[in-house]
Amino acid sequence: MNKTSKLHMTTDEFRKQGYKVIDWLVEYYENIEDYPVLSQVKPGEIRSNLPKDPPIKGRSYNDILSDMDIMMPGMTHWQSPNFHAFFPCASSGPAILADMIATGTGIVGMLWETSPSCTEVETHVLDWLVDMMGMPEKFKSSTNGGGVIQDTASSSTLISLIGAREYSSNGEFNSIATKSKLTSYVSSHSHSSIEKAVKVAGLGKNSLRVIEADEAFAMKPEKLKEQIEIDILDGYIPTFVCASVGTTNTTAMDPILEIGKICKKYDIWLHVDAAMAGAAALCPEFRYLQDGLEYASSYTFNPHKWMLTNFDCSVLFIDDRNKITSAMSVVPEYLKNKGSETGEVIDYMDWSIPLGRKFRGLKLWQVINYYGIEGLQKYIREDVDNTQKLKAWIERDDNFEIVAPVPLNLICFKHKKGSEFNRRLHEAINQTGKLYITRTKINDEYILRFSIGQTTGTINHIRKSWKLIQKIAEEID
Repeated sequence: MNKTSKLHMTTDEFRKQGYKVIDWLVEYYENIEDYPVLSQVKPGEIRSNLPKDPPIKGRSYNDILSDMDIMMPGMTHWQSPNFHAFFPCASSGPAILADMIATGTGIVGMLWETSPSCTEVETHVLDWLVDMMGMPEKFKSSTNGGGVIQDTASSSTLISLIGAREYSSNGEFNSIATKSKLTSYVSSHSHSSIEKAVKVAGLGKNSLRVIEADEAFAMKPEKLKEQIEIDILDGYIPTFVCASVGTTNTTAMDPILEIGKICKKYDIWLHVDAAMAGAAALCPEFRYLQDGLEYASSYTFNPHKWMLTNFDCSVLFIDDRNKITSAMSVVPEYLKNKGSETGEVIDYMDWSIPLGRKFRGLKLWQVINYYGIEGLQKYIREDVDNTQKLKAWIERDDNFEIVAPVPLNLICFKHKKGSEFNRRLHEAINQTGKLYITRTKINDEYILRFSIGQTTGTINHIRKSWKLIQKIAEEID
């Protein structure tokens, strides 16, 4: 891109079209409630409206931008105030603008040398987070540990598992192709990404042990200890335990302190997955959720869920970065440089699977600086307060029942007419386009999930959504 190019977009045109894109986004957010929250199109409908063949000659950007009119019906609007599915994936103005800068500068921060600011801002802002969330000092870069931004918690878990694999096998798994005897442990409510990580890391699905959960859907430490001892007697090597702070099904909280003591006793890597709930620790009153984090070898949470830092941004903290870099590092001749060889700098290429990485820390930097600690705390607290208000409304309706604890911003509930009725109710709710919620299964029952945390949402949106659910329930035969 320059002032006179006849092939590329000129700087003048970029400025002109860039304003149009910003205007398009502003109009989108101002009118987002006019769109069906869940896309109502049928499979193949969007493709049927796209040109069959690519253009021979380039089109004007005005025409290209107008293609969004074709695509909009096929978009589910994650930033809608009426999006209450899965968990929030909250965006914000400073995060969007920071992403534009990171994309526009086009730097690749695989090595410190390839863009020192990319590395040092990321390291600095993650050290900030340790203090902001009251985490153990061992996760700061000034110690043997440190943090890194991955794309998602799935990647954070996979990297941690690879580190645990090499730690438990004394580095032999990477160098000796032998049948694995390494075992991993999760609760029956843990995220599916852990099973996938076990497969990708080459440990084999049969190495995964699923530990029974209690009545609050949290892992039972005594059952974990029992299974570990059985595996040791059977000749296995207990390697990795993943404890959840806020499961996807119900936001259940595994007892990190008790699990951590077990892991310490048997020298097992404890990974704590706080993908959604971790952001709550920005508020001191919620830090009890991470009691026992001092026992963790690794910890992850997603600022792109509940910290206004749009997708993708998953933070992974490690108590000893050498456990990760020794397992992941591959340095061919063309990547060697003086700074790396002297150990003066961090090269984040050694902390993740992809070699290349964009300026990931910039949007987290801009979000924290724009909102400040107090602004982020206010956002979290309002969502928790609004969730408790919705909980009270549900409890006052004799037709509905809450089926799991509500510690933060997710409510799992059901209509008392049973699973088939709840299935029909769920489908009818989403088909209106006015609201989008997801479901889960607890004790073989069809359960509705209502998640709160959208940047655009208010208590009035939540009240309107609840009244709609009640109305639809009354209309179903």
